[in-house]
Amino acid sequence: MMWMILFLVLPLAGLAYVGWHVYILLPLPAVWRWVIVALGVVSFLLLFMNLSRSTDRLPLWLARCVYNVGNSSIFVLLYLFMLFIVLDVLRLVRIVPSAWLHNNWWTAAGVLVLIGGIFVYGNLHYMHKVRQPLTLHTDKPLTKPVKLVMASDLHLGYHNPRHELARWVDLMNEEHADAILIAGDIIDGSIRPLTEEQMAQEFRRLNAPVYACLGNHEYYSGEPEAQRFYQEAGIHLLQDAATAVGDLCVIGRDDRTNRHRKALGKIMAETSDSLKQKYMILLDHQPYHLEQAERQGIDFQFSGHTHHGQVWPISWITDMVYECAFGAHQRGRTHYYVSSGLGIWGGKYRIGTRSEYIVATVE
Repeated sequence: MMWMILFLVLPLAGLAYVGWHVYILLPLPAVWRWVIVALGVVSFLLLFMNLSRSTDRLPLWLARCVYNVGNSSIFVLLYLFMLFIVLDVLRLVRIVPSAWLHNNWWTAAGVLVLIGGIFVYGNLHYMHKVRQPLTLHTDKPLTKPVKLVMASDLHLGYHNPRHELARWVDLMNEEHADAILIAGDIIDGSIRPLTEEQMAQEFRRLNAPVYACLGNHEYYSGEPEAQRFYQEAGIHLLQDAATAVGDLCVIGRDDRTNRHRKALGKIMAETSDSLKQKYMILLDHQPYHLEQAERQGIDFQFSGHTHHGQVWPISWITDMVYECAFGAHQRGRTHYYVSSGLGIWGGKYRIGTRSEYIVATVE
């Protein structure tokens, strides 16, 4: 019920509120105001077309347009809602005249420029990928310092096509890492665009072995199909399993979407003592119950999932929901990093958050 309220009732109520404000604000004949409001409603409803995977039946170019328009609309709606709330409050305290919100070209132009400017900035900011260095110290034996590139939440699909993945692969290859670790959500919501654009070939260009765990979006896209894509892409999938990566032990948990995934304690009980003598890195997509890694003596946990909210003020909500929603964290001797993600879900905007990849050195 709570999720239905958050993702259905509240957006629809916000849509009605914003639609009414747009209707009374525009100094146009009624028929044109209705047309503009209707276009906004249709754009928003395309979101549900994406969520239902109906876009998979469309030509790829059209599916991409439907995805970008529909999923962007939820963010535009959020910012229009906040702007009109502020204007209404200022009107109630008599700072903003009521005439500014009725049949006013100047206010309409101001709203358009402000919202347009915010989302142009948000898209440009999203396209800039932040290189986050990280040093991890250990007393465990290492032949030499180990360099890792770590990323999460690529969300490859209709909105993040192959040419963008190619740019990310180039960024990773520039690091000449010993290994690449990906903490889930490589796939966005449908395997179709990855298959049609043959994105697996881009992963095979990576100049270091790739290890990854599943995320919740791999389950949304279909877990068997996701596993086949990982195999085709040459990605070593760790699904409730541990493996040696040089002097490291990398453990990958299945996503918590799978309610039957193994407990971390059971995974560690099945891990050989020789592996547990190495520096242990846990990949767990969703950063819940961080105390579990601490109890099992994990040296470092890498997670994603939160996107740090993608846009402000949703970042404030993720900060309240998670013990650590973004960045470095520590519990006892266990260190953590929760990434805001290299890619993104939905509209390609970062407002108050960032897209990043992590370059870690274990020494």
